Amino acid sequence: MRLNQCQNFHDFRRMARQRLPGPIFNYIDGAADDETTYRRNTQAFEACDLVPDVLRGVAEVDMSVTVMGQKLALPVYCSPTALQRLFHHDGERAVAAAAGKFGTMFGVSSLGTVSLEEARKISGGPQVYQFYFHKDRGLNRDMMARAKEAGVQVMMLTVDSITGGNRERDKRTGFAIPFRLNLSGIAQFAVKPAWAINYVTHERFRLPQLDGHVDMGGGAMSISRYFTDMLDPAMSWDDVAAMVREWGGQFCLKGIMSVEDARRAADIGCTGIVLSNHGGRQLDGSRSAFDQLAEIVDAVGDRIDVMMDGGVQRGTHVLKALALGAKAVGLGRYYLFPLAAAGRPGVERALELMRVEIERAMKLMGCRTVAELQRRHLRFR
Repeated sequence: MRLNQCQNFHDFRRMARQRLPGPIFNYIDGAADDETTYRRNTQAFEACDLVPDVLRGVAEVDMSVTVMGQKLALPVYCSPTALQRLFHHDGERAVAAAAGKFGTMFGVSSLGTVSLEEARKISGGPQVYQFYFHKDRGLNRDMMARAKEAGVQVMMLTVDSITGGNRERDKRTGFAIPFRLNLSGIAQFAVKPAWAINYVTHERFRLPQLDGHVDMGGGAMSISRYFTDMLDPAMSWDDVAAMVREWGGQFCLKGIMSVEDARRAADIGCTGIVLSNHGGRQLDGSRSAFDQLAEIVDAVGDRIDVMMDGGVQRGTHVLKALALGAKAVGLGRYYLFPLAAAGRPGVERALELMRVEIERAMKLMGCRTVAELQRRHLRFR
C-alpha cells in the first residue's frame, strides 16, 4: 500500500502491518487477556446513533475546543504513548510536528523515546507529560520539575497501570524491551528486514526521561522490570493530592472510570480527567470509556474537564463523545499505525482525514460549533 491510498484507520493498520515485524505490530495492536475490552471500545460507538438537524445554514463550522486551559483547533488530541521510535525512527518528533501543524495537543510519555525538551521545541501546540508514579518520591519531584522547566502545560498522571496487563500476544513472540525474542519472534523480524535496517542505521534507541534508570542495552532494567520494580502499587489519593499541589497547574488523571473516582479527582484539585481503560491493555472486561461517559459528565462535568479515549476510529465517534459532554477526545492507535506506516506524513494524513471527517459530520449534523452538539442528537440501541 501507498500512503495516499489510506482513507481510514483500517487502511493505516493494514499498511503498518505490512511494514512492521510481527512482534512490534502486535505490541501496538494487542491488548490484555481475551482482548474483549479492546473490541468493546469501538463497538460502544456503534451502539449509538446520530440524529441530525437539517436546514440550519451550516456553511462553516468551528471545530475548536478549550480543555484544561488549552485552546485546540480540533476536538481531538494525540494521547501520549510509549516507545514511539520503536515504530518509526522519528517517533515523538513526528507526532509533535503533526500536532503542531493541526493546532492540537500531544503528549510525551515517561517511557517516551524523545526528550520532553526536544518535543517542546518542535511543536507550538500544548504539550502533555504522561507520568508514572514511582516508589522514589525524589524521582517524581525531579521529573515534575523537569517538565515544568521544559514548558509542559499539562501534567497527566496515569492511574490504571500500577502493574502491567496480561498481553498474551507479546508472550507468544517473547516481545520485550530490551529485545528478548523467542524463535517465533526472531523469524518474524527476519521477514521484515527493512525495519531492522532502519532501526540500526538511526540513533540509539533510548528513554530520555528515564536515563540512568532503564538501560536499553539490558544492563540496568528492562521495561517489564520498570513496571514491577520502580512503579508504586501503593499509590494513594493522598499521594496524588500532594502531586497536584506541587505541580500547581493543569493536572489530569488518566484512567478514571468510576463516578466516585471522578469526584475525588475534582475534590483534590485536578483540572481534568481522561476516562480510559488504556486501550484494553490493562484490565480486560472493563467497561468502555464511551459507555461510562454520560454518568461521569453528569456527576462532575461542571467541576472538571472530562475527556475520554479508547476505540476512536472515525470523526463520527468523536462527535458522539462530544455530544455526551466530553471536552476533547484522545487518539492512540489511530495515529500510531500511520506513524509506523509512514512517519510524520502518515500522522499528518491521519489527522487531516480526521479533521475532514469531523467537519463533514458537523455540517451533516447541522452544528456550527462543538457546543451545539447535544445529547438530543443521540439515540442508543
